Amino acid sequence: MTFPNGSLSRRHVLRGLGAALTLPLLDAMGPKLAFGAPSKFTPRAASLAVQPRMICCYVPNGVNILAWMPTGSGADYTLSPTLEMLKDHRDDFTVVTGCGHPASEGGHSGADTWLTAADLKAVPGSDYSNRISVDQLVAGVHGKQTRFPSLQLADGSGTGSAGHSHTLSFDAGGTPLPAENSPKRLFERLFVPETAADREATLRRYAERKSILDSVLGEAQALDRRLGRDDRQKLDEYLSSVRQTEDRVERLVDWVDVPKPAVDPKDLQLASQPGNKHDRPMWLDVMLELSYLAFQTDATRVVTFEWSREAGGFGGGGENHHELSHHGGDAGMLKQLAAIDRFHLSRLARFMDFLKATQEGDGTMLDGTAILFGSGMNSGEGGEHSPKNLPTLVAGGRRLGLKHGQHLAHDVDAHPPMANLLLSVAQAMGVETDRFADATGTLTGLT
Repeated sequence: MTFPNGSLSRRHVLRGLGAALTLPLLDAMGPKLAFGAPSKFTPRAASLAVQPRMICCYVPNGVNILAWMPTGSGADYTLSPTLEMLKDHRDDFTVVTGCGHPASEGGHSGADTWLTAADLKAVPGSDYSNRISVDQLVAGVHGKQTRFPSLQLADGSGTGSAGHSHTLSFDAGGTPLPAENSPKRLFERLFVPETAADREATLRRYAERKSILDSVLGEAQALDRRLGRDDRQKLDEYLSSVRQTEDRVERLVDWVDVPKPAVDPKDLQLASQPGNKHDRPMWLDVMLELSYLAFQTDATRVVTFEWSREAGGFGGGGENHHELSHHGGDAGMLKQLAAIDRFHLSRLARFMDFLKATQEGDGTMLDGTAILFGSGMNSGEGGEHSPKNLPTLVAGGRRLGLKHGQHLAHDVDAHPPMANLLLSVAQAMGVETDRFADATGTLTGLT
């Protein structure tokens, strides 16, 4: 028999030649797995403070570059079939093509270098060494004014492994900053008030960590006098990381008595699971909704969000994103890959809708929010996972000086480094520097 929802009964039998055979357990016998109902979350009318913000959204495995690349350049370019998903925001974003990270090896280490532009094998004798990511430069400027200097979000918690990172953020010593993947835990961290017991536990942890850090620093200072120049440099890098840890611990105390913003979890699908392909649209939406709320309440001004780790991820219908990225030029796989790209841009468009619908000063939140969207690899015409011509969009941030409604096209073999773009965004966010990684200057036309 067939159930009303279209699934088959296990008791369904095949009859032929006088035999009755019970079917084995098939996928069709289970209930139809409908994707979660669309989110009912709606944007707030206004933002609490006029502040510059930045969010970096990363998609793994590259894109179907054939369907991604627009035609023409400058303001008169034509949106590609994939970029048509953002047509309602045409004046709110810039397409950047042709650029890449010259020091990157491409492949599935793209997330590790997307915001750092590092050569991961630059240190002799080391299999992996990274450098500070551009978001942490920005957090160094704005983080002192917010409860959280920055937020790291991803579909995998923690830091992942070298070359297959679960985070886009790296501190001054190149150490990865762990990411959060649970909407529920993220909401609690941002908006659930601390109890008296929580406060005492925070102060107790602070005292314990402060004691440990003081001991480490004291021993390091004694050791420093007996080391050679190279070892002293390594020790300085280590101590810099220790001091950053000390700063983070002290911040817990500074904010322990400051009430968190009041946010109603109603309409937030906090139970969505990042590793469940059927939850994929819901999980992306709720993590972006929480990013929006974190910005709107000024809980943080810097967010990095790795939508999926490299060599992983699902499309909006549960498709295996990584498998499709190794398309080998197959037309059918490229078609499915383009569908995943459009799904991703539909979620970005929704997030931009929220920001644009929220008034802030004499403009909107989108005007004050710089958005970097893209991938640290290009699956190319044959699925080769190249570090060249990285698919990149810069959106929002008009009040910060970012210019949009254009296609900044560059020669794939003779282009400015992607670090120029990162430097431009950092300067727009108020970082006073003219250097970042291998940047040769800012990206012409973006600011």
